[in-house]
Amino acid sequence: MARRALPILKQLTDRHPAWTRSVTYMPRPGDGAPRAVTLIPGDGVGPLVTNAVEQVMEAMHAPVYFERYDVHGDMSRVPQEVIESIQKNKVCLKGGLRTRVGGGVNSLNVQLRKELDLYASLVHCFNLPGLPTRHENVDIVVIRENTEGEYSGLEHEVVPGVVESLKVITKFCSERIAKYAFEYAYLNNRKKVTAVHKANIMKLADGLFLESCREVATNYPGIKYNEIIVDNCCMQLVSKPEQFDVMVTPNLYGNLVANTAAGIAGGTGVMPGGNAGADHAVFEQGASAGNVGSENITHQKKANPVALLLSSAMMLRHLQFPSFADRLETAVKRVISEGKYRTKDLGGDSTTQEIVDAVIANLD
Repeated sequence: MARRALPILKQLTDRHPAWTRSVTYMPRPGDGAPRAVTLIPGDGVGPLVTNAVEQVMEAMHAPVYFERYDVHGDMSRVPQEVIESIQKNKVCLKGGLRTRVGGGVNSLNVQLRKELDLYASLVHCFNLPGLPTRHENVDIVVIRENTEGEYSGLEHEVVPGVVESLKVITKFCSERIAKYAFEYAYLNNRKKVTAVHKANIMKLADGLFLESCREVATNYPGIKYNEIIVDNCCMQLVSKPEQFDVMVTPNLYGNLVANTAAGIAGGTGVMPGGNAGADHAVFEQGASAGNVGSENITHQKKANPVALLLSSAMMLRHLQFPSFADRLETAVKRVISEGKYRTKDLGGDSTTQEIVDAVIANLD
């Protein structure tokens, strides 16, 4: 009897990993109260993928509800009522906002980060079981300073044909992003933090960033700290990405490194991320937040919702609803692993709705 029961037990624990362990959790009174989340569907595929999250949240009966605001990349600025909603709710979920190349309005993605002082961008790039990639054992967290550097927006034409663009690095912002990276590593049992820089050329600006990282590193003796020049970093990422753990970077380098790491691990369509400050957090697709997809993908309704679904699991954990986050992540990973439903960027031809239906069917 016991021998016959073993295969059945294995099937059950494979499908329900939580059954293999007991977790004792004592919530505070009122922890189950539904939380308001500001929702910005955004442009292009944004409404498709944010709607996917709404459907899955409803199917899980997750204790969140959304306050929806229409914001588009061609607006001159983020409407004040949207800023006030995020300040009230503390949490926002957003689709991509189109950023025009060259002339026109400034990026609303950057405006939102500066207005709410969302100084830390976090992108988690990792292999998903069942999704073939060139490299295995990739598990990289890119933490990027979000408010200054080349994104300071200080540009002017000195004389006709000569444009000056200022890169601003401050000790205050460098220290706080370094502290965030080391604290993240400490809280998540990560072993190493790598600072990415170009201090061999920008000796004062990136030199100040490195100096700040080194000072913070002394407070975390249990975490290994090293440094790498950004061009060598890109080469190392595409040749041996498994050597990296947590990476902390100034603004522009972080954008490049996060997108490179995402491409190595399976693509921007499956990598979660978010932006955090002292008081607020905005969750979105981890890499290429300004990429709103092609008109063809939008028209065919074949956008990949996986990145935003995993970002919404990060949001649920941020809101202290860990069991809902676990259920959502497990369902998404199961769909990817089974391989029956995949969007075009992952080698399939499924619609957004087919992915959503499959995730809902796999919710425990």
